[in-house]
Amino acid sequence: MKAILKLALVFLIFASGCARKSAELVFSVGGAPNELDFWETIAADFRKDTGINVRILRQPTDSDQRRQGILIPLKAGKNDPDVFLMDIAWIPQFAASGWLQDLDAVEGGPMDTAPFWKNIIDRSDKQDGKLVALPVYVDAGLLYYRKDLLKKYGASKPPATWEELIDISVKTQAGMRDSDPGFYAFVWQGAQYEGLVCDFLEFAGTKGGIRTEGGRIVVATPENAKALALMRDLVNKHKISPPNTYTEMKEEEVRLFFQKGNALFERNWPYAWGLHQAEGSPVKDKTGICPLPGFAGAGSVSTLGGWHIGMSKYSDVQKNAALFIKYVLSKKVQKELSINLGWNPARRDVYSDPDVLKVHPHFTQLRKIFDNAVPRPGLPYYTQVSEALQRHLNAAISGSEEPSAALEAAQKEIDAVAARYGGAK
Repeated sequence: MKAILKLALVFLIFASGCARKSAELVFSVGGAPNELDFWETIAADFRKDTGINVRILRQPTDSDQRRQGILIPLKAGKNDPDVFLMDIAWIPQFAASGWLQDLDAVEGGPMDTAPFWKNIIDRSDKQDGKLVALPVYVDAGLLYYRKDLLKKYGASKPPATWEELIDISVKTQAGMRDSDPGFYAFVWQGAQYEGLVCDFLEFAGTKGGIRTEGGRIVVATPENAKALALMRDLVNKHKISPPNTYTEMKEEEVRLFFQKGNALFERNWPYAWGLHQAEGSPVKDKTGICPLPGFAGAGSVSTLGGWHIGMSKYSDVQKNAALFIKYVLSKKVQKELSINLGWNPARRDVYSDPDVLKVHPHFTQLRKIFDNAVPRPGLPYYTQVSEALQRHLNAAISGSEEPSAALEAAQKEIDAVAARYGGAK
C-alpha cells in the first residue's frame, strides 16, 4: 500500500511539473537591450496579476533576423513561441501560410478593436475576414524641419507641397552654403532597401503608389513616373539632396545628417524625435514635425510601419496567450511602453493622456499623421515585389535608368512574381 501511495505521489509531482511547464507562455520579441529588459518587467507584472509565467525569447534588433527566428519554428509547427511581435509587412505572408490564430475565435477572445485606428486594423490586421494580429507600436513617415531656418529664410510655415519644399530648400541652401559648404536642404532614404519603397509611396502620394487593378499589381503609371522623376531631380537637378542619397542614405544616416545641423528638412520615422531632442543635440528645441508634402492638388501620404502582436496557430496555451495579448494592449501597458521606451502606442486614447503628453508633447501632431497613414500592399509575396521595386527605383534616382523605363522593368518582374503565386488577392 505504501508503495502504491509513493508511486501516486511521484505521479502527481510529475504531472504537476508537466502542467506548469505546458502552461508557460513563450513570447518572442526583439529589439535593443533596454527594450528587452522592459519586456521582462511587463512579463513579471503580468505574472503577478495572473499567475501565468511568461518566458521572453529574446531576438536580435535586426528585423530580418527576427523574422527568420519566428519563421523556423512556425514552418516546423512547433508549440513555441506562443506569441510574437511581427513587422506589419510580415502579416500577409504569415496569415497566408496558415500560421496565425484567429484572435476572435480563441478562448479568451474576442478582442476589442475599438481603441485602435480602424484603417490599420482593417487594412493590415484582418486577413480574409479574420483578426490575426493587433498593433502594439505604430509608425509612419513624417517631415522634420528646422524651425529657426524656416523663419530666417522667410517661410511662415512648413511646406504643404513638394513644389513649396523645393522653393524654400533652394533659397535656404544657397544662404547656408556660405557658412556650411556641406549643407543640403532635404535628406531622405534613397539607398536600395525597404526604406526606399516606403519613401517612394510617400512621394507618389494619393494618386500614385502600388495599385491592384483587375487582379494585377500595377506600378508603371504616369503618377509614379512623376514621383520617381522628382526623387531623381532632388539629387541630380535641384541638388538639394546629397549625392550619396541613393548609395548610403538609410534611416540612421539621414537622422545623423539632420541632427548635426546640416539639413533643413528630413524625412524619417517618429523614433528620430527623441534623439533630436536629447541633451547635446545641435537641433534640440529647433526641430518641428508635420505631415509630408504632396503634389499640388493631391493629399499627403505617410507609409505605415510598426510592430503587431500575433498568436501562433500551434500554441498549446492559447487561452493564456489571449490574456497576455490583451494585457500588452491595455492602456496601462501602452502608457508604460510610451513613457519608458518612447514607443508610439497603438491605442488612440493614449495620445490624449496627460501623463504621456508631459513626456511626449509632439504626440498631438503624430496622432493626426497616423490618421492618414497607408500600409504597404497586403501580399504574401510582398518581399519579392519590394525587391524588384528597390532595384529599379534606386537605378532611376542614380540616373542610370529613366523613371518610366525603370517602372516598366519593375512591372515585368512583379508580373512574373504574381503569376507564380496566382495573382493579387
